[in-house]
Amino acid sequence: MNKLKLFLALTIALNFSGFAVADEQEDLAKQTQNPVADLISVPFQNNTNFNLGPKDRTQNILNVQPVIPINLTDKWNLITRTIAPIIYQPDVTSNSGGEFGLGDINTTLFLSPANAGKVVWGVGPILSLPTATDKTLGTDKWSAGPSAVLLAMPSNWVIGFLVNNLWSFAGDNDRQDVNQFLFQYFVNYNFQGGWYLTSAPINTANWKADDGNKWTVPIGGGGGKVFRIGPQPLNLQTQVFYNVEKPDLGPEWSLRVQLQFLFPKRK
Repeated sequence: MNKLKLFLALTIALNFSGFAVADEQEDLAKQTQNPVADLISVPFQNNTNFNLGPKDRTQNILNVQPVIPINLTDKWNLITRTIAPIIYQPDVTSNSGGEFGLGDINTTLFLSPANAGKVVWGVGPILSLPTATDKTLGTDKWSAGPSAVLLAMPSNWVIGFLVNNLWSFAGDNDRQDVNQFLFQYFVNYNFQGGWYLTSAPINTANWKADDGNKWTVPIGGGGGKVFRIGPQPLNLQTQVFYNVEKPDLGPEWSLRVQLQFLFPKRK
């Protein structure tokens, strides 16, 4: 009888433990979809862009994107988001050749309420540093501008957008001035166990480009899952996009694969 009670107790404990892990993965998945979540994370986002230029070349950009929240007060957080791109840029006019190296590093600072309600928001500056190791990989300009994010998380959904615009204010006078716009909307639906569907295309405009070459507008999406390897929580996702609008030498479609290391705060 005692053995039966012990078996039942262990079974119940394991079941509740399984539910707790599933709930934690679901919660982490929603946090990873919130650009201003109070969560330290280090995403490695690889973007492969296909069919660039008349020679149908392939470009690859690996973005290392650490996100570090700072608790300023009980009411306010400062979310730091940095993107360091490692780029292979092919020569689009030739069947071979290209440059590989570091691109321009972007840093965004979002001021966001620590205890948000139904609508989550953040505002702050974005700064682009001329860190490119080759002129073909960056702008040779110091640039800055405003950035904002707005989202809601009703039930299993995470829906919102991020927007910014960069203007150059210093740098190489022989290079074109920077006036670049970015708008990323994101729509996510979360399932049990950390699985989710996502669509988060990045729409950009180069206001200095000629008419017909200003916009890159992708459509598409994919899915992902939050899981653990030992004690380490991870988020793995993949998305595919087709560019319905693009510059003459821009890519036709792209593949995004992201592995994100998560460091949730211990309660």
